[in-house]
Amino acid sequence: MFWEQFINGLTLGSTYALIALGYTMVYGIVQLINFAHGEIYMFGAFVGLFLVTAGINVFVALLGAMVFCMVLGMLVERIAYRPLRGRSSRLSALISAIGVSIFLSTAMLLYRGSNTTRYPEVFRATTFELGGIQVSSLQVLILVFSALLMVGLEVMIHRTKLGKAMRACSQDIEAASLMGINVNQVISATFAIGSALAAAGGVMVGIYYNAVWPYMGTMAGMKAFAAAVLGGIGSIPGAMIGGLTLGIMEIMGVAYLSSSYKDAIAFAILILVLLIRPQGLLGKKIAKKV
Repeated sequence: MFWEQFINGLTLGSTYALIALGYTMVYGIVQLINFAHGEIYMFGAFVGLFLVTAGINVFVALLGAMVFCMVLGMLVERIAYRPLRGRSSRLSALISAIGVSIFLSTAMLLYRGSNTTRYPEVFRATTFELGGIQVSSLQVLILVFSALLMVGLEVMIHRTKLGKAMRACSQDIEAASLMGINVNQVISATFAIGSALAAAGGVMVGIYYNAVWPYMGTMAGMKAFAAAVLGGIGSIPGAMIGGLTLGIMEIMGVAYLSSSYKDAIAFAILILVLLIRPQGLLGKKIAKKV
């Protein structure tokens, strides 16, 4: 029972980690919390649903949703955030982020309605025993694909020219600009990568729970933000650890306490982290990290 719930928690936590990575990457560079990130995750789930319903292979649909949300993320950054960047007050950027979040969720609500939409059966999952533990093949697929995305992101951050530019902007965005780095392109790419990861999480959640709805990004986004804070906002490994930890604790709370505490657990963790260790598990008090 315990280990099966642990696997369930890892599966849920891996999707939280994918969303949390978008929060932490954007914050690490521009010191901005993209509160529209949960809605991009929701759009990814619906785009995947649309492509699958059209008869497209589920893996191709997942990649299509990621590409669509990359473009959407770049548009959001270009229209809603870039004009406000560099202003003395961060309140305007915060209001813009909340406005974009409401706009995206309302747009999907008008297009699809408020009802929950079921995903078609795109993956015939089988259950097998692994050391006496019941594991679903769909869980294995989600865990493996999420791990590949996270490892790929780490490799990109530390082994590519774009990753080097992102780390430079994270350390000092003005100095990076003076050294010839196109800061606007780096920030746009950061939004695109984070949005693609969120879209992948949205499609996998839709398939796993067999349901999507216009406001699914609101709570998932808040929980992923809590995961990013838990791991250390601005730290990519921290976002991964925070997401997995939050998913495990949420599932364990449901299994051993009550399902009534499902949504409260994330925010209880957030409050405790802010009180005990505000910089998070892997965060630093002074230096920013990506």
